[in-house]
Amino acid sequence: MNQRPEKSEYLEYQTAYISLVPSEGDLATILREQSKEIFALLEGLTEEQGSYRYAPGKWSIKQMIGHLTDNDRIMSYRLLCFARGEQAPLPGYEENDYVAAGDFDRFSLKEMLLHYRIVRESTLALLESLPADSWTKAGQFFSVPMTVRAQACVIIGHERHHMNVLQERYLKQA
Repeated sequence: MNQRPEKSEYLEYQTAYISLVPSEGDLATILREQSKEIFALLEGLTEEQGSYRYAPGKWSIKQMIGHLTDNDRIMSYRLLCFARGEQAPLPGYEENDYVAAGDFDRFSLKEMLLHYRIVRESTLALLESLPADSWTKAGQFFSVPMTVRAQACVIIGHERHHMNVLQERYLKQA
C-alpha cells in the first residue's frame, strides 16, 4: 500500500512539510531513521548551545525541542484519532503560546532530550502498530478530511523542517 497521501488528504499549508518526506519507503522506518539523526545531532550539543537563540525573540534550542515534543504529542494524538475512526473535528494549536506556557528553558538540555525521546518512542510504537487498513482512514482537522498517512507525513516533514532550521540558523552560528 502506498503510504504517501494525495493532495486531497491534507491542508494546502501542510504541503511544505509533506514535500520533505522521502517519496519511497515505510513511514515508520523513515521516522525511526530520522529520529536517530536528530538525536545524534542534539545529543552532541552543550548546555550552553541548548540555550542559544540565533536572533532576539527566536526560540532557544531547548524551546525548539520542547516544541517538537509538544508537536509529536499533538500530531500523534490526531493520528490515533483518525486511525480509530474519530469523526469529531480536531483543533489546531498555537505553537508560540505552547512554547511560552511550556517554560522549556527551565530544564537542562539533557532533560529536554529525554522528554522528546520518550514521546518519540511512543509515536513510533503507534505508527508501527497500525493495521494496514488504517493508513487511509480519515478524520477531521479544521473541518477538512485528513488521513492517517498524511498526518504521519506531516510529523516526519515537520521534524525535518526543524532539523533544517537547526542546522542552518542555530548550529552555523552557535
